Amino acid sequence: MSGGSDAHELIAAAQPEFDALAAALGPDLALRTAEPVTFERVHLDTFDGLLYADGLTLRWERGRFELLGAGEELPRLTATGREPRGPLLGTALPAGPLREAVLSVIDVRALLPRARLRVSVQPVAILDELDKTVARIQVEVPELELGGGRRPRLRTRVRLLEVRGYEGEIARVRKLASKTLALEPAAESMFAEAVTAAGERPEGVSAKVEVAISPADRTDAAAVAVLGALLGVIDANLPGTLADVDPEFLHDYRVSVRRTRSVQRELKGAFPPAELERMRGEFKWLQQVTGDARDLDVYVLGFDSMRALVPASMRDDLAPLLTLLQARRSAAHRRMRRDLRSDRAAALRSEWGELLGSLVDTSDADRADAARPIGEVASERIRNVYGRMVRMGGAIDAGSPPEDYHELRKKGKELRYLLELFGAPLYPGDVVKPMIKSLKSLQDVLGRHQDREVQVALLRSLGPEVAETEGPAEGLMALGALIGRLADDERAARGEFAGRFAEFASKEQRRLVKETFE
Repeated sequence: MSGGSDAHELIAAAQPEFDALAAALGPDLALRTAEPVTFERVHLDTFDGLLYADGLTLRWERGRFELLGAGEELPRLTATGREPRGPLLGTALPAGPLREAVLSVIDVRALLPRARLRVSVQPVAILDELDKTVARIQVEVPELELGGGRRPRLRTRVRLLEVRGYEGEIARVRKLASKTLALEPAAESMFAEAVTAAGERPEGVSAKVEVAISPADRTDAAAVAVLGALLGVIDANLPGTLADVDPEFLHDYRVSVRRTRSVQRELKGAFPPAELERMRGEFKWLQQVTGDARDLDVYVLGFDSMRALVPASMRDDLAPLLTLLQARRSAAHRRMRRDLRSDRAAALRSEWGELLGSLVDTSDADRADAARPIGEVASERIRNVYGRMVRMGGAIDAGSPPEDYHELRKKGKELRYLLELFGAPLYPGDVVKPMIKSLKSLQDVLGRHQDREVQVALLRSLGPEVAETEGPAEGLMALGALIGRLADDERAARGEFAGRFAEFASKEQRRLVKETFE
């Protein structure tokens, strides 16, 4: 393909016939077609469409990966590599600028083959009187490869490509080609069309829950809308969690379970008490059986950051610790998969879905909040949880036990989930967004405090196993140094708490909460 700075992608209603265009070009330009070339193309993106959201397309064809921006024909970056047959971590891409650019967007998420195509490309050259190429036309006929040998044809795409040094000719060719070939501008990329034709969404599956509810809606109806959306996220992330595709599947799965538990707790008056109590117990179990696997994901993923805390001369001595953590992670994932595939987990999913499906039609006799407006109930709960946090945090001082920080963090999660799930549709964004930002800042320091405490306890428990590895003395010294640095950071988080909490519990913030959630 000739170099150029501009590409114009158009859609053809049918396979273009070039006789009319050749005649329209006039005596000073000629048209030459070449034999079509057919090849496989794989479009890749993450489960939640991170590249698509960033205006990027990553594809593999003819032995190389290509990264393109929105509306671009020529790739920004390329890298030679084998065809991806399944999930591919960004770190498995060929080393170089393309990998770094992709990793900067997707981080730990895996790339999935979102669409596989067989593409037939016919090159067409526009020539002047000296037989020099002054513009190029590229006709692409894509077929989507589906299961069972099905290959539905997508719309034919025509790209008009500038040739450097002949920039003036492309406007004339574009005008004549659009008229004679009955072309229209492409409203979406080939990636978007292919993924949609495959029955999926180009933007992927987001863990964010956004439902259309209004303050006057019944509380049970609003709860069903939110919890149904959360159940959809849980279902969507289960296969990737079981297959251990990337750690974000389990993370999003667990966040949706925690959000579900929070709504169950905060809107309990919308449910039959006995049924809700049983389901709350089951969702607590679900959170427990996934906890170790997620914790060890975090330890393994963050190991390089932890290792960087000790002097450079000691870092290699922590290699046995990483091996132990990886082994524990593998065992935890095996246990988790067994539990998530169990009859108990299947029954939980089925019974919870049935309860949500019938809730609005259930008698209100023992559901005190069922028919109350959600705006009224949500305001009450947000106001109460915020007030509880202000009292809890105000009682914490330098001598408070770790449990006080942890309990405040858990209460903060409840408030955050209420604000995220019900705040946007029910309350002014200029109040909710700053409140969430302040809460996140507080949660960050509380989370760091809790994480460091748990990490110190875990690493201390691994001391005897490290002592049995090769080079035990060096490994134990490095482990001790790491524990010391983590303990220092835990104390530093305590030191930062007062400032973060003061912002969250400021007089102005309390006034806004009182006025907004009255």
